[in-house]
Amino acid sequence: MRQFDFMSKRRAAFIVSIVLTIVAIGALVIHGLNLGLDFTGGTLVEMKYQAAPALDSVRQTLEAAGYKDVSVQTFGASNEILVRLQQSFEAGIGNDIVAHLQATGDSVNLIRAEFVGAQVGDQLRDQSGLGMLLALAVVMVYVAFRFQYKFALGALISLGHDVIILLGIFALFGLDFDLTVLAAVLAVIGYSLNDTIIVYDRIRENIRKSRTDDMPSIFNDAINATLSRTLSTSGTTLLVLLALYFLGGDMIHNFAIALIIGVVAGTFSSIYVAAALLLVVGLKRVDLIPPPKEQFEDGAP
Repeated sequence: MRQFDFMSKRRAAFIVSIVLTIVAIGALVIHGLNLGLDFTGGTLVEMKYQAAPALDSVRQTLEAAGYKDVSVQTFGASNEILVRLQQSFEAGIGNDIVAHLQATGDSVNLIRAEFVGAQVGDQLRDQSGLGMLLALAVVMVYVAFRFQYKFALGALISLGHDVIILLGIFALFGLDFDLTVLAAVLAVIGYSLNDTIIVYDRIRENIRKSRTDDMPSIFNDAINATLSRTLSTSGTTLLVLLALYFLGGDMIHNFAIALIIGVVAGTFSSIYVAAALLLVVGLKRVDLIPPPKEQFEDGAP
C-alpha cells in the first residue's frame, strides 16, 4: 500500500484550519445562527393541495403577499406542505395564507394553523449548550485517562474545530438551525471522536513498539495503517448522507448538510488537527513508556 507523508503537510493544513476557524467565528459573531422556529417561536400552517405544488412557487407567492422569513416544506405526502413563519400568531392567518395561494388558481385546504412557542426552544438551547460543554469535558477526561493528557488536548481542540466550522458555515450561508441540525452537531462530535480515538490507538501502539524517536514517521505509519478504514467509513457515510440530501425531502436537508460538513471536517481533523497537534505539544516516547525502576547494586529494589 502506498505510504503518504501526511505530517510533512501539517503546517499547510494548520493554516487551512486556522483560516476556516477564523472565518467561521467571524460569521458567528457578525451574522449569528439563523435559528428556526424550534428556538425562536412563530406560526406554523399546514395545508393540503390537490396535486403536489412547487415549493419555490408557494414561497414566492407568500413573500409577495408580505410574509417574511417563510419556510416551506413538504410534510408527509407530496401534496401536503408545512409553512413556517417567524412572526406572532394572528387569528385567521391560516385562512389568509390559503386565500393568497388559492388566488394563483390552486386548490388548497387548510389543515391546521397554530403558534409554536419559543419557551421550549430557549430551554433546549440552554440545555444543549451546557450538554455540549459537558460532553467535551467528559471526552477530555476520558482521553486523558485512556491515553495521556496531551492526547486529550488534541482531541478537545479537534472536536471544537469541527463544531465551530460546522456552525460557522450555517451562519455564513444563513441556513436554518433547528433541532434536527442540533442533533447532527451532537452526532458529529461522536463521529469525530470515534475517528480520532482509532488514530490515537494506532499512534500509541506504534510508539510503544518503535525504538525510534522520529514522531512524524511514527504518526505517518499509524495514519496510513488506519487510512483505508477511515476512507471506507467516511465514504459510505457520505453516500448515505448524499442520498438523504437529494431524496429525503426538505425536512432533513439541513440535517444532511450538517452531517456532510461534519464527516468531512472530522476526517480532516482526525489527521491534521488531533494527530498533528501531538507534535506541537511535544509528545515523546517517554510520555507513554514509563522509565524503568532503579535497582540497587545488590539487586534489591
